[in-house]
Amino acid sequence: MKAVHFGAGNIGRGFIGHMLSASDYEVCFVARNQKQIALLQKRQEYPITLANDEQDTTLVSNVTAISIHEEEQVAAEIASAAIITTAVGVNALKDIARSIAQGISLRLQQKVSQPLHIVACENAIAGSTRLKKHVYPLLSEAERQQADTCISFPNAAVDRIVPLQKHQDPLQVTVEPFFEWVIHRPALLEGFQEIKGVHYVDSLEPYIERKMFTVNTGHCCAAYLGSLQGFTTIRQAMKDPHLVSQVRQVMNETGQLITTKHGFNAKQHQQYIDAILARFANPHLSDKVTRVGRSPLRKLSPNDRLVRPLLQAYDAGIETPGLQAAIAAALMFHDPADKEAVALQQRIAEHGVSKVIHEHMGIHPDHPVHKQLLAAYEELKSHTADEIIAT
Repeated sequence: MKAVHFGAGNIGRGFIGHMLSASDYEVCFVARNQKQIALLQKRQEYPITLANDEQDTTLVSNVTAISIHEEEQVAAEIASAAIITTAVGVNALKDIARSIAQGISLRLQQKVSQPLHIVACENAIAGSTRLKKHVYPLLSEAERQQADTCISFPNAAVDRIVPLQKHQDPLQVTVEPFFEWVIHRPALLEGFQEIKGVHYVDSLEPYIERKMFTVNTGHCCAAYLGSLQGFTTIRQAMKDPHLVSQVRQVMNETGQLITTKHGFNAKQHQQYIDAILARFANPHLSDKVTRVGRSPLRKLSPNDRLVRPLLQAYDAGIETPGLQAAIAAALMFHDPADKEAVALQQRIAEHGVSKVIHEHMGIHPDHPVHKQLLAAYEELKSHTADEIIAT
């Protein structure tokens, strides 16, 4: 059984590729980094290390790689694959759509009878559906009709912290021990070979929102609040009791939404929150605040980890002062190396924060949440200015 995975970065190698290999898939990474490609082709294995006291290391085998620019070879790999996965970032899905469409076209021409599953393993709701929307317009009408009978795009939720890192071995990856990969079972076609360790569910939205509104929301809130206090890593930020209390408040607010909306057990969800906070504070991981907080425009978009739970909580009658304060910190996030962070601050400087809340976050000025966010922003900005003056 062959798997084609787009993206040979830390998530691709340290999480998705590892799980596919452990389930006896031959894994072919489609990548851009020529050094990584050459090493994967030569060695056909790489080590991953757990961020625990023992530093347990596993060798991931039965892997290779090709360049995304080798279009004919990529198409040929897709034509003979049982599964395609991605870990390229949700905004980059459109950039790989052409390669996938070419592979599907070749597969249909060759009349491959085996079903194909295409799973986007991204930090986004309905990532596979988004990918399909980029791929299908590149197919002919006849190809789309054929593809509907033998190709599926199951949505998924993935969770594993894999920070930016450098090792003497360019292929080595350090990952946290915890992982979760959930796939929407009803979208699976007959003949799918299950992946060991994956949780298959009949309804995916509860698990996607639980993960996104707890892990992703909490993680970026720790980054934005930590950035304001001058912390450079999440580990440093999580040593500050007040900041931890702020992050827990955010997660309690989103937790109330999740348990109300999806029926998760409240006590078990509190245990889930405790476990996530412990993951953020893992002493064996050093995750930069700038990495976790990067791309604030994307994270502040209407359907992402901050605005989506904020508006859902409002509709459910749940108060969110903690989340509003964290969003205010996101609106103040600045990193000269982050194009989105620079663009965000330019927009605020030129047009004002109210216009950003309206036009980018999609919250109308007449909406009560708009006014609450403005107040939270002004309060935090004033508080920060007072601290600067005091020092």
